[in-house]
Amino acid sequence: MVGLLYIALLRGLNVPGRSVKMEYLRSLFTEMGFASVRSYIQSGNVFFESDEEDRAVLSETIGRGLGDALGYEVAVCLRTVPELEELVALDPFADLTVTDDMRCCVVFTTERIDPALELPLMSPKKDIEIIHTSPYEAFVVWHLINGKAPNAKGFQERVLGRDATTRFFHTVGKILAAATKG
Repeated sequence: MVGLLYIALLRGLNVPGRSVKMEYLRSLFTEMGFASVRSYIQSGNVFFESDEEDRAVLSETIGRGLGDALGYEVAVCLRTVPELEELVALDPFADLTVTDDMRCCVVFTTERIDPALELPLMSPKKDIEIIHTSPYEAFVVWHLINGKAPNAKGFQERVLGRDATTRFFHTVGKILAAATKG
């Protein structure tokens, strides 16, 4: 089978209490019938090919398969190489002066982001700033407080949705490079 190359950005893997070896994760994707399965770093980035073009069907299949095998729900954000290329090229962080207490992140969502969201939007604690959005991604600056990253379960989840996963912007570029290596 040679199909579309997808990048699954999974939420909640290899966090405390949810350790999953990448070899096992790749085997689960293969068992679900996907081809050319590869993974990148331990945070739940899986590349695979599928003839299925309906993302809702793919997300449901992967979410159900992982949930059954792992015993907990995993949010599945699917993207293609051209979509990640567009995100990296967009780079709304380019004009930002980044300091040691800042992290530039991309939040990938499963639900469409409200296009009426007024930006930039700062969290009440002043630790999360949403500076730009696309329909299914938000470009977010984390402002570290006492060296600690903000808790996404508060403001970020309320504004962008619970079924989302975050990657540092520089890591998105690395994921893209790894996906295109084949």
